[in-house]
Order: sequence, then structure tokens, then C-alpha cells
Amino acid sequence: MMLLPFAEHLLAARFLRRRRPLMCGFKVTHRCNCRCLACPFWRNGGEDIPFERAVAALDQLQAAGVKLLVLEGGEPFLWRDGARRLEDLVIEAKRRFLRVGITTNGSFPLESAADILWVSIDGLEATHDRLRGEGTFRRALAHIERSPHPRLYANITISRANAGEIAQLVRFLASKVRGITIQFYYPYPETEQLWLEPARRRAVLDELIALKREGLPLLDSRAALEHLKENTWRCHPWLIASVDPDGTVTQGCYLLNRAEISCASCGFAAHVEISLAYDLHPGAIWTGMRVFGLL
Repeated sequence: MMLLPFAEHLLAARFLRRRRPLMCGFKVTHRCNCRCLACPFWRNGGEDIPFERAVAALDQLQAAGVKLLVLEGGEPFLWRDGARRLEDLVIEAKRRFLRVGITTNGSFPLESAADILWVSIDGLEATHDRLRGEGTFRRALAHIERSPHPRLYANITISRANAGEIAQLVRFLASKVRGITIQFYYPYPETEQLWLEPARRRAVLDELIALKREGLPLLDSRAALEHLKENTWRCHPWLIASVDPDGTVTQGCYLLNRAEISCASCGFAAHVEISLAYDLHPGAIWTGMRVFGLL
């Protein structure tokens, strides 16, 4: 039964030209307790989105056709509106969408009714702490080890700072989480030095493909990893929606209204995966079903 909403979404897009977003990343706050070198959003400041405005945005997303929602930040577990906490938004989101996820830096206990939790781990201890702050690695690992959540993933943002230890990091994380996803750092202003040049990116992707063949729990499809080598996929940005803490809802590229868009520099693997799935790549479709627990 879970496949029916996706089949309907796909058929309506292909044959009726109803280009509705399928997945949304909802930034409930820009506030964060880390100062990660690769992230531009904690620098934005501003207030958390109020609860009522967030619920209105959820209604707007549901009406637009969104099926998969991921709550983001900043650090989403910092979100507050009076006595309300992030779990109040999770409850509202689960009433409206097939699956709800959270991306977090792991500095808070990993307990939620959300269907999926992603913890950002960007290197072994010394590298991760250099990128995200002293002590953040051990804190995140402690919360991972204590978490009862049934669908706990690690997400690695690959950059020049950690490219040399990705294989070792994947092996380290393999027994600690249910799966691992990746993306490549996008060259936001003032941190362009972290961007990984194309030749090294291709080498890292070859490593990841080899690790996937070994059976390590890399969730990204082989098709997505291959297409990321030269950014050769056909992007369908309308499949993605975004919400910012001021309540603005945007359909299109994740970078729209946030940074200069350079398709040649893109490394957002989730965008690759969802576009390939729309183009009926079996591996990408399988990955989406597996990641969101829709099988």
C-alpha cells in the first residue's frame, strides 16, 4: 500500500504534468550549538519558526503533494516555542506525511517518534572535532550507542578535510548505525577551501562503490554514486521543496534563495537519488524505499 502514493505522484507528473514536490527539508531553526565549518546556516541567526506558522507550512506542503518530510536546522532539537519542543512538530508532521525524518548533529539524546534519524558524522574523532567543535564526536557517538531508535543513520558530508579517511570512517560506523548516506560539500562563500576537486571526488566515489560491493551499509545507490562522478544525472529540482525558519516555502533546488547555484559543484546525493528515481532507475527507487522504510 505504501507504494501507491508514489506511483500516483509519478504518473501524475509524467502524464498530467503535475510537477509537485515529493520531499521537503524543513529548517525549523538556524540556531545551532555547533559552529561547523561546512555549514552556512548557523551564521544566519534569527528566530525559530513559531509553532502555528510551522503547522501552516506543513499544511501547505501537504496540499502541494509532499510525501516525505525531513526536519533540519541549524540543530532542530534546539527548536522551541514556549513549552513546545521538536517532538510537537514531529507529531503534527506524522499526521500529514508518509514518513518524517530528522537530521541532527547528535548532541542531544536520539529519541523521537520520527521515522528516521540522521546523525551528521564528518570524520574520525580528530577530523570531526576540527570541523564541528571539540568533543562533538564523542558526544554524538555516545548518543548513537544509547539510542533505541530503529532507523538510525549516519550522514557524511565529504570534503577536502575528510576525503582521505572516508573508507576508514565507513568501516568504523558500519556496526553502529543501520545505514550510512553521503553527500559532498557544496562551496558556500567563505569556506570554499573545503570543496573537493573533481579528480579526488571521483576517487572517493570509486572507494565508496567498492565498499558497497563488500556489503557495508552504504545506502546511496550505485547509480547515484556513479552519476556523482561527473554530475551527469538529469536534475528534476521541482521534486524538492524547502522551508526556512521565517516560514518561506520554496519549490526547487535546495540552494534556491540561499546561495549561488552551481550545478557543476553540486554534491547533494539526495537530489541525485530522487531525480534518478523519477527517471525510473531501479537502484534509486529501491534506495528510496529502503531508506524511508517503505518496503
